[in-house]
Formats: sequence, structure tokens, C-alpha cells
Amino acid sequence: MKILISGSSGHLGEALMSTLPGLGHEVIGLDLVESPFTKRVGSITDRAFVKCSMKGVEAVIHAETLHKPHIVTHAGQDFVDTNITGTLNLLEEAASGGVACFIYTSTTSVFGGALTPPVGAPAVWVTEDLMSIPRNIYGVTKKAAEDLCELFYRKHRLTCLILRTSRFFLEEDDHEATRREYQDGNVKANEYLYRRVDLADAVRPRHDFTRGRHDDFPIAIPAATAPRHKPAGRPARTRP
Repeated sequence: MKILISGSSGHLGEALMSTLPGLGHEVIGLDLVESPFTKRVGSITDRAFVKCSMKGVEAVIHAETLHKPHIVTHAGQDFVDTNITGTLNLLEEAASGGVACFIYTSTTSVFGGALTPPVGAPAVWVTEDLMSIPRNIYGVTKKAAEDLCELFYRKHRLTCLILRTSRFFLEEDDHEATRREYQDGNVKANEYLYRRVDLADAVRPRHDFTRGRHDDFPIAIPAATAPRHKPAGRPARTRP
């Protein structure tokens, strides 16, 4: 299968570019930044560039994004341009080009405020059904891009998968207090307990979904099996 991978110079993109050829796929890496894994250098905000890159493509794995650490280095409009407009360009060209499936890399940050229970309340049970209450421009733009994927599934029958992926980025935590109090390696090790995913586990479901058509619109959270069952009767979070 010929697969277009956006964000091929990033951490996840490089892992996909390294793994998928060994599973029998032809991969085309697309990114704004040059790297050994990127065949086409350009911006996904450039519709003509995206159209040219989509020729002959059978599946798209969209991993290019501005993510949470970029909040301190980029303007809000940059997030809108890359995370929303760039995704729209890829979806439009995928739909018009007859692409078989589109896999969108979203984030558990779309849950935002829903992850933090009120004082005295039990911890939140996180599933795909938890409501979204984004609390920054990153979460807002990623949720908007998810909605675009659903629109193209319903309007154009473009097979889509949304993977709300936990942290796997290499950058330091964007909270100054956390950086000041803990070494970066310690922070990341602790995050594996509740909010970080191994890179190999981020790659695997993206490959699995390319192997067939699907009749629904799945949203999934790549994660280990929960160590306990959800308590009966625990209420769902609602907007404050």
C-alpha cells in the first residue's frame, strides 16, 4: 500500500517511516522540515503542494501538528493554520483522490478540563466517551480537526480513524514549575504511569487500521489494559 505520512521529520513520523516499509508498504514522507525520512518538503497549508503529494496515495497517516510545547513558541494563528487548515487540505485532497483511509493523530489533550475532577470528587475514568473541554489553543484546534474528519466521513464516506494519543514528544514539559522541580527524565518516567505512551504503541494501531475498510467512525485511545474496572454508577463529567 502507498501511504502518505505527514510530519515525517517528527518523532512519530520518523518511527512510522522506519517501520512501515518493513511491513510491505511504500511510504512518502511529507514535512515542512528536511530530514532523511522526508521525501517531500513543504507545508500542508499549501493546497497545491498537498494535491501534488497525494498522487497515487492509498492511505494517509496525518501526524504533522503543532503540539502543546509549541504554545510558548508559536502564535494562536499558527495552530489554526497547521492543525485545522492543514488537516482540511489533506482531507479534501484525500477525498477527491479516492484515498482508502485517513488516520488522524489527535491527542488526549482534547479532554482538557474534563480530566480534572472537582475537589473531593473521585478520579476521572478516561474512555473515548469522556466529553471534551479543551483548555488551550492546542486542544481546541485538535478537536476542530477531529470534527473535520467526521464531516468528511459522513459527507464523502472517507474512511477515517481518530487516535487520541497520549504524550510521546521529546520536548521538556511546558510548565516552568515542573521543569524547575524535576529532572526531565524523571518527569517522563512518571508520565508513563498515567499520560505517556511508548512510541511503538503509537505506531502499531496506525498500521493495523490501513489493512481494511471500516463501516463506522472510530475514535480510539491507544493505551494499556486498565488495571481495574470502572466503578458502577460513576457519573460522567459535564461542562461546568
